[in-house]
Amino acid sequence: MVAIQRLAADTIRMERTLEAPVETVWRWLVEPDLRAQWFAGGAIELHEGGALTLEFDHDKLSADDVPYPEEYGCKKGIKSPERIVRIDPPHLLAFTFQEGKEGVATFELSDAGSGRTRLVLTHSGITGPVPMASFAGGWTSHLAVLQTRLAGGEVRDFWALHAQCREEVKEALGADA
Repeated sequence: MVAIQRLAADTIRMERTLEAPVETVWRWLVEPDLRAQWFAGGAIELHEGGALTLEFDHDKLSADDVPYPEEYGCKKGIKSPERIVRIDPPHLLAFTFQEGKEGVATFELSDAGSGRTRLVLTHSGITGPVPMASFAGGWTSHLAVLQTRLAGGEVRDFWALHAQCREEVKEALGADA
């Protein structure tokens, strides 16, 4: 079962313990080349109000050459201009999502002991059940990739992982997810 909660009608929260210190996880959040290996690359201005461009290339997330599923094919190569809403390096990063139309994603990092990091991701301002299910499945799969990368592993097929995460999210959040 995935560690995800619905905090409100427009808010989800997930938590992971990552096998790396806070400073390392922070680098994977803010350095474009590292971020591209688990989520989306793109330039970032590390200050409140700073620009963040999310450049999605899911080909970088799978070790194998995996084709995009038909339902996502048209989204390949999308660039999304965002803004940093809050930042407190290396513990907090919050940015708009889908140019603010789908709220704010907030990452909070804290020391979990033994060189590990507790990551809490809260995505608020989601516009409805369909986007909620989509973001919950997406974030769950992207965080799984981050967790795998930080542990020194690789994901063979991101889209298979994504499909599995979507099903787990539906189970965790209920029928309207």
